[in-house]
Amino acid sequence: MPVISHVAKLSGRLAKQATILSLVAALTLPASAQTVDDNTVPEAGLNVPEGLTIFGEQDPNVRRATAIVNGEIITGTDVDQRVALILAANEAPVSEEEEGRLRLQVLRNLIDETLQIQEAAGNDITVEEAQVERTYAQVATQNFRRDTSALDTYLASIGSSPRSLKRQIRGELAWQRLLGRNVTPFINVSEEEVKEVIERLQAAKGTEEYRIGEIYLSANSQNRTEVAANAQRIVQQLQQGGSFVGYARQFSEASTAAVGGDLGWIQLGVLPASMVAVARDMQVGQLAGPIEIPGGFTIMYLIDKRQVLTANPRDALMSLKQLSLAFPPGITEGEATRRASEFATATRGIRGCGAADSVAAQLGATVTNNDQVPVRELPAPLQDTLLALSIGEATQPFGSVTEGVRVLVLCGRDDPQAEGGPNPEQLMASMEDEKVNRRAQIYLRDLRRDAVIEYN
Repeated sequence: MPVISHVAKLSGRLAKQATILSLVAALTLPASAQTVDDNTVPEAGLNVPEGLTIFGEQDPNVRRATAIVNGEIITGTDVDQRVALILAANEAPVSEEEEGRLRLQVLRNLIDETLQIQEAAGNDITVEEAQVERTYAQVATQNFRRDTSALDTYLASIGSSPRSLKRQIRGELAWQRLLGRNVTPFINVSEEEVKEVIERLQAAKGTEEYRIGEIYLSANSQNRTEVAANAQRIVQQLQQGGSFVGYARQFSEASTAAVGGDLGWIQLGVLPASMVAVARDMQVGQLAGPIEIPGGFTIMYLIDKRQVLTANPRDALMSLKQLSLAFPPGITEGEATRRASEFATATRGIRGCGAADSVAAQLGATVTNNDQVPVRELPAPLQDTLLALSIGEATQPFGSVTEGVRVLVLCGRDDPQAEGGPNPEQLMASMEDEKVNRRAQIYLRDLRRDAVIEYN
């Protein structure tokens, strides 16, 4: 695989896993954050015993009840198959203790999903089987790059099932339709509200905005030490390659958990002081935490950074030429280092893309041309390196013993145009979506409060 495609794939993994876990490829505005003022959406936990544990080996052919929600059974198999889907999206191994916590959170998610499906049915809202199948086919193509038959086989191979994935799809669709009937028609954003937001944006032009992901864990004086240790374990899993979006959806107690912890674009002034102090020094793609804040701890991931109403350099499109030198199988690390050093010396002298082909021929390297590559689709370290290059310059070599060594030569760059300001209609729609999301959190809180839940 050409390295540009490879690194773009790595950078896009977080977004891809978000879609795998949310399943429905609808654009959703970030939910209101736990770390930002959110008094209209009080957190309400489920009636789950603190010591609940799922014991022993599960026979996949035995459907043992784990919880009964308003008379509807959630089995151990349901939990197993949903956990398997999350673990497959995680590239790092998960400890037995961590998996136990994940299973508990998955059970909570399944209870919420069941309540949503039940409430939709109680309002005479049905999701046609054909719609579920169409969405399942879309997920198979867009997120797994398989047809439905191949996805069926893949899910079975990881210990999940098409039934589990389709049930989650049905829950998402049912909840969306329910909100469309019972919530959305009663949400209104006035032109004055939109005008006020636009004026604030114009006044803030040029100031920095941050797009931050959060995983919030509440704590009090009694459990502070335990929660801090749990947060540290999550950080370790993320540093080993775990999906931030996946962990946010399963463990975060903020309302942003539904969208993978995405706070959206914010200015630092709305965050607690302890988060502001850390965020100012973070680089795009960096993880930080756990950070103690009022009410608990948070883990932050800096997704992106920009200036208000100012062109974002990461929206630039680049024309790149890639030189790749493969290493023979079985090469020692010392020999690979020596060859990489020689490759670095030779490519350092490249002056313009026209000279790249001849240098590649001398080195026995292959050349790949890549036009219109979005900067933001590359890993953060490469983004910063390429944005600092002048036309015709090459990056420092990068690679590994198994994949060889590569450099990128910058052949051209199309910089983005400065933003003229938000479209009032789009801004109004976004503000309405945000209000719907907040009302949905309250709706779900009420369903949890009124539910009859039995645990086995």
